Amino acid sequence: MITIEDFQKIDLRVGKIEQADKINKTKLIKLIVNLGNEKRTIVAGIGNRYEPEELLGQLIVIIVNLQPKEIKGIKSEGMILAAEDEKGPVIVVPLEQVKAGTRVR
Repeated sequence: MITIEDFQKIDLRVGKIEQADKINKTKLIKLIVNLGNEKRTIVAGIGNRYEPEELLGQLIVIIVNLQPKEIKGIKSEGMILAAEDEKGPVIVVPLEQVKAGTRVR
């Protein structure tokens, strides 16, 4: 169990996918995500379920204050939120349109 104070340390934001490219011979997709006032590169293991072209323009929820990590030589600056079903990850999306950069609480 975590406290509400621990949870409040997590910065969740809505981002809009502007670019998506499959990383060759992997399930990884490199995303360029617009957060309103900045863009982030995120590497996500969603390529077995989603094709890059279907992700363009999609609003997603990401953790923006996660320490960056290098994955396959690419600096990943956050993590997308996804649920898991029998087919793999399912991207968590807002029910309605909001501006890129909107804080999730």
